[in-house]
Amino acid sequence: MKFRARVSSMNRFKLLQITDCHLGSSPRQTLLGMDTDQSLHDVLLAAKANEEPDMIVVSGDVSGDAGALSYARFLTIIDEYFPSVPLAWLPGNHDNPEHMLSVGQHPIELSHCVEGWHFIFLDSRIPRQEGGRLGPNELARLERELSAHPTRPTAVFLHHQPVAVGCEWLDQYVVEDAERFFEVLDRHSQVKLVSWGHVHQNFYCERKGVALMATPSTCIQFLPNSDEFQLDTQMPGYRTYELFDDGNFKTQVRRSEEKNYFIDMAATGY
Repeated sequence: MKFRARVSSMNRFKLLQITDCHLGSSPRQTLLGMDTDQSLHDVLLAAKANEEPDMIVVSGDVSGDAGALSYARFLTIIDEYFPSVPLAWLPGNHDNPEHMLSVGQHPIELSHCVEGWHFIFLDSRIPRQEGGRLGPNELARLERELSAHPTRPTAVFLHHQPVAVGCEWLDQYVVEDAERFFEVLDRHSQVKLVSWGHVHQNFYCERKGVALMATPSTCIQFLPNSDEFQLDTQMPGYRTYELFDDGNFKTQVRRSEEKNYFIDMAATGY
């Protein structure tokens, strides 16, 4: 499904978002039975065949075990498919930011301005907890970033959902200070979209003219609108954006080719 499909004659910037890869420190580690190496390769293969991104954003849970080797392995795999494409990433609740910093290559981590747009990457982790919170430092940084570039169309990325997505078991992890987060956004009309991971499913809504969306995981998928933990049979996926320098954009979710992965569909949690 495509959103924001208004035609624009302005220059465009193509962004690829992947999330929740849960990659292990050694090959062929699994999450509820799914080989997360294989599913990541499948998603990137589909993206390689269909997209020509100018930049890649990874919105957290890059790793499944937070090991330093998992991040090095992740960058090596990305390099197989998109060796010259700039990469940005932010930490999720399963990540270790210090280990992310320890790898030899250093993706973009805080913010980036390119082709008329401003990208802001926030850390919504609460150490050793599933839930999310931005806290005063990240909220203050968000305010500074937005104030510094008041005329640039802006996309904000974080890991945890700032709004409920309709899954009762997941929505206990909505960003704790989401109200303060939106108070900051409401002061800055250049914000066009907010995107996150964590919920392992496609989601889209709008609030005060700002698009709010979640991107499917590159591995297991959670069933939308479920009160209790339940997996979905949808394939792993990614999200694309075409960003125009007049502030308009198009976004679309695409998935890897149909495949019979081994997944423990009877699982009651992970």
